[in-house]
Amino acid sequence: MALMITDECINCDVCEPECPNDAIYMGLEIYEINPDKCTECVGHYDAPQCRQVCPVDCIPFNPEHTETQDQLMVKFKLLTANKKTKTA
Repeated sequence: MALMITDECINCDVCEPECPNDAIYMGLEIYEINPDKCTECVGHYDAPQCRQVCPVDCIPFNPEHTETQDQLMVKFKLLTANKKTKTA
């Protein structure tokens, strides 16, 4: 399941640099998470790093993007393979 940022976000800027998949970006008013890039840090860390650093706890699971651990791992592998291809 991808994560999402709620309107409780205070734009503190701490989550964006923590995302290993570059899934977090500044939206029109608050930070947003691209569900196509969010793996909940599966493949990188044991827990979602954005949730670890968020001071207002405004990053819940996105019910519109439910994924199993296996699906998140497949997404991780695709994203990291694409990153390697772009840098090669």
